Amino acid sequence: MRIVFFGTPLFAVPSLTALLGSREEVIAVVTQPDKRKGRNRILSPPPVKEIALKKGIKVLQPKSMKDPLFLDELHNLKPDIIVVVAYGKILPFQVLELPPRGCINVHASLLPKYRGAAPIQWAIINGERKTGVTTMMMDEGLDTGDILLQQETEIYETDNSEILGNRLADIGGSLLIETIQKIKWGSVKPTPQTGTPSFAPPLKKEEGRIPWSKTAGDISNFVRGMFPWPCAYCYLNKERIKITKVKALEGYGIAGRVEKSDEELLIGTGKGLISVIELQPEGKKLMSGKEFLIGRRLKKDTFFDGP
Repeated sequence: MRIVFFGTPLFAVPSLTALLGSREEVIAVVTQPDKRKGRNRILSPPPVKEIALKKGIKVLQPKSMKDPLFLDELHNLKPDIIVVVAYGKILPFQVLELPPRGCINVHASLLPKYRGAAPIQWAIINGERKTGVTTMMMDEGLDTGDILLQQETEIYETDNSEILGNRLADIGGSLLIETIQKIKWGSVKPTPQTGTPSFAPPLKKEEGRIPWSKTAGDISNFVRGMFPWPCAYCYLNKERIKITKVKALEGYGIAGRVEKSDEELLIGTGKGLISVIELQPEGKKLMSGKEFLIGRRLKKDTFFDGP
């Protein structure tokens, strides 16, 4: 089948790679415009664009989904099916109705749970024990289309959003190929979503502030879910510090207060203790909790708190 692929970040790369390794014909890739990144603000292409260019595939980067020139070009491509994986914009009706086989989305949750832009992060933050990938037929709603296939995976205590995201991306690639094959064979039937939906709105930078009044377990989930972006953070004497890896422990302490600072950085919570394994002070490199303590000599009554 002639396929136009919509996708932008690293999560979409395994799905595109799987399509390119299949017998399907990827005739074009649609991705977000290049963005400036890093301290030097260098204009950088999305990961999906880099893969497409290496394979000599036509790349479209419309600023608007309703751009008449883009819609005309998409129409002239005559795709049999459109595949969407973490593209980053809602497709309008003019695009959804174009391919005769419809538009398929690869979504990183077990729908109807975690509809929205950040399903991986919120599943970890909320302490879910499992998640997965759903392929579905797209409609004009936010991840409300009929389900085609689903595949589950456990969420391990060692998972953060990056690790889990990589695993789900690989699952998504294989599930996409299976979905397309079953569509061609007529062996899959779109099924309406059932159950109570939940939502995973985009994360904002300021939402990474650590809520020390919560339990140690909740804070551990929070830190894992926020990594690598926007990253959990707190303040120490007005200095912003990113907390990248922690371990929840039993014990008693005051929320946000340093409870031990000789060999291990322990911080009190609403229930239990947090052992800080890795952190990054403002303007400095990532370091272990022990390395941080060597240069700080924190007193027990020090608080990680607001600026």
